[in-house]
Amino acid sequence: MFRIETEKEFLRAFRSRDRKYVEPPRGTGFPLFVRDYFAWVDPYGVRVFLVFTAPGGKRPTGIAFRRDQQGDKSQVPQVCDWCRTSTAEIGLLTTDVDSKRRVGVNLCMDLRCTERLESMTNLAGRSVLDDNRKLIERMSRFASEALGIDFDADA
Repeated sequence: MFRIETEKEFLRAFRSRDRKYVEPPRGTGFPLFVRDYFAWVDPYGVRVFLVFTAPGGKRPTGIAFRRDQQGDKSQVPQVCDWCRTSTAEIGLLTTDVDSKRRVGVNLCMDLRCTERLESMTNLAGRSVLDDNRKLIERMSRFASEALGIDFDADA
């Protein structure tokens, strides 16, 4: 669990290149208390935003994704690279590494991975805590390895 005090701190979680796209969802109040991570889709359905804190991290990290693919319409379930759930609502989300490179990952198109994990683990009679920890670790690994985000750097 983490807390974001102000909208300014919220925007600072994102890389400077992404801030121009970020607008907190309507009705977001500060301070904002976040259990695992905070994700939302922009009103136009073009971008998906994610704010999380890496394990051992000192501050929130934000990633602005673009929905380059609107999910697989073939009704063939895909597997999300982060939560490992299978659904037809998986698609390619991409983000800029720099002005010349873009990376993508197949994810739940709305980033509601935690809800899907909770549903699966409840049906199986297990605790969701380990699965949520692994989910945040996968998010952190993507941010670090694909985007070069340094979680130890000062804000």
